[in-house]
Amino acid sequence: MNPYLPHTPDDIREMLATVGVPDLDALFADIPPEVQRRNRPLGLGGHDEQAVHGHLTSLAERSTGHRLVPFLGGGVYDHFVPAVVGHILSRAEFYTAYTPYQPEVSQGTLTWMFEYQTMICELTGMEVANASMYDGATALAEAVLMAHRATGGRTVLIPRSLNPHLREVVATYAWGAGLTVAEVPYDAHGRLSLNGIPPNACALIVQQPNALGVLEDLAGLKDRLGKAFLIAAANPIALAVVEPPGAFGADVVVGEGQPLGNPVAFGGPLLGFFATRMEHLRRMPGRVSGQTHDLDGKIGYVMTFQTREQHIRREGATSNICTNSALCALAATVYLAALGPGGLRRVALLSYERAHALADQIATIPGYSLALAGPFFHEFVVRCANPEAAVERLRREGIAVLPPSFLHPLGVRDGFLVAVTEKRTPEELDRFVSALRRKDR
Repeated sequence: MNPYLPHTPDDIREMLATVGVPDLDALFADIPPEVQRRNRPLGLGGHDEQAVHGHLTSLAERSTGHRLVPFLGGGVYDHFVPAVVGHILSRAEFYTAYTPYQPEVSQGTLTWMFEYQTMICELTGMEVANASMYDGATALAEAVLMAHRATGGRTVLIPRSLNPHLREVVATYAWGAGLTVAEVPYDAHGRLSLNGIPPNACALIVQQPNALGVLEDLAGLKDRLGKAFLIAAANPIALAVVEPPGAFGADVVVGEGQPLGNPVAFGGPLLGFFATRMEHLRRMPGRVSGQTHDLDGKIGYVMTFQTREQHIRREGATSNICTNSALCALAATVYLAALGPGGLRRVALLSYERAHALADQIATIPGYSLALAGPFFHEFVVRCANPEAAVERLRREGIAVLPPSFLHPLGVRDGFLVAVTEKRTPEELDRFVSALRRKDR
């Protein structure tokens, strides 16, 4: 009997009596013994959850047909999500992620919110974080508005290497607030090339890694900005192995939290994380869970700040965002707690190592090269004469990458973007290389 089934021996006897058989052997008596697995091992051996999941998926594909292997990136990444994440999210306590207005009946929600904020601060190197926002794009736009409120500046410095989708959202917010957007170029390595700071600048945005996959050098940037904010838009997985922006004096660190335990899910829902320094707490949008003690000295949790809420500050609210992505933030909390610092570092290192292994192999194929010389994490641009044909060849071989047009706003028209996570196996990397080597029929 499966030890994970909730039925007691009495339950089983009652069910067997209802269908009119004396025991489990009689229940399956019409199945030939030679095809029964009840007394034989499954043959899976000792493997981790991801390996078992991959094996069972490959078996399922015999019935469902061909599956595209995703080497997709551009802001949303195909990381493995442990089963415990979905299990916790499906519990009745978390069916609704609405604002916990009554702390006395919302201690569970407020507790995980506090833990989420703490872990985001640890990842980013910042002092305070809110309890999530819509997505990484709106979190970045809100950071720009916060920088404008704090400094009074009206020019936002945006690198050309910023993800085009982030750029569009920030530009829309800036237009509504009457701010000017100024573009900052990148050098031959793909890194930010900042020549001067306008006197009325309110913020410089730096994506880490940037949309070309290149890791930026944040050293000394804050010193050059004066009162203007240094806003980092960071990949949270990369922060497990890369020095956090907070160590370089960043004023705000935001990002897309989807890689933290949330599936790709056709591009949503997503999760925006937002962290800043304590001095900017009251300017920060979103809500904050805080720890306190009750009259008996027991630890409890409350809503410490709700600065975005119209019901609190009305026209004085710091943001018009009226909800958050609490269920996605809960997924991130469970994911981070389940992996721990060592597990998250392993995910990051596996992604890094496999991306570099693939990049090294691609660079040996005639007609293909890495487009940029700068260091990268798990995403890189491949240069070739006909990127559209190369992407189509990959698709025919069951491999998915972003269309080359994603890179056009970044000034790259002779390449395509490749992203590698810890889910991509050595066999899949070899399949990718073989597809590029194979001549078109």
